[in-house]
Amino acid sequence: MKAKTVSKALLTVEEDVGPGAKVRRGVGRPELKTFDPFLLFDEFTDKLSDGMPDHPHRGFEAVTYVLKGGIEYEDSCGHKGLLQPGDLQWMTAGRGIVHCEMPHGEEEVHGLQLWVNLAKKEKMVEPAFQELLEKDIPRTTKDGVMVKVLAGEAFGIKSKIYTRTPTMYLDFILDPGSKLEQPIPTGWRSFLYILCGKAKFGPAGSQEEHEAHHMVTFEDDGDSIQVENSGTAKCHLVMIAGEPIKEPVYQQGPFVMNSQEEAQQALHDYQTGGPGFENASKWQSDYVKNLDVS
Repeated sequence: MKAKTVSKALLTVEEDVGPGAKVRRGVGRPELKTFDPFLLFDEFTDKLSDGMPDHPHRGFEAVTYVLKGGIEYEDSCGHKGLLQPGDLQWMTAGRGIVHCEMPHGEEEVHGLQLWVNLAKKEKMVEPAFQELLEKDIPRTTKDGVMVKVLAGEAFGIKSKIYTRTPTMYLDFILDPGSKLEQPIPTGWRSFLYILCGKAKFGPAGSQEEHEAHHMVTFEDDGDSIQVENSGTAKCHLVMIAGEPIKEPVYQQGPFVMNSQEEAQQALHDYQTGGPGFENASKWQSDYVKNLDVS
């Protein structure tokens, strides 16, 4: 295998996005507005905030991975529950969904949010919902490297998550001095995000070393990503790759379509109860209902 070289390394900066809520943004910032097929990647923390009450989406998939704490969720398609540490939720907004995400309990929530674009032919599919509880996520350890396979395949094990846009989402923890070589399909865009520790990336002789909270993207000049833990502590990172869609992207808030007209139509449908949002005007989460009562 040939190792990919590093394209960009961006340090994410913690920003306040509301009382008690902070975000470090990798994809979706001015230097990296999109990274086809990815629209957004955030590391977030949230404590006793107002969370994200009822809000709509259309045209993409939202992936939530909880590292600490809990998130209560509810949506207009009838899904309701609690995400706890290690749980993964893969939500296909498709033609339209309204949902609510709120911190659970008094413990700070820490997690990752990824938005995966959908091709034009998939944007108006029926909403879908997949969930992997922490205990059900495939995992293994090899040569000092532990992996949890959230989507795709690594070390010969596969996730059961179905990705309409072919996507790989891997959670690695590397012991000090350990090395990793992860195959990436030719032509796919790839990046990793360091949660803690530091590591070297790229082919021998041209490696770059980066530390926690760096977003590292790679060129499409090889078929693998090589990582070496260069620190004295464990290095925790996620590696994400996907097949580019190569279509126009027009985003209007929570709607991601191929043109301004389609995005405006999505807003109109949401406001008027049009196709995809027939229940939007009638549905409220329990959280919002309780606010109305109080």
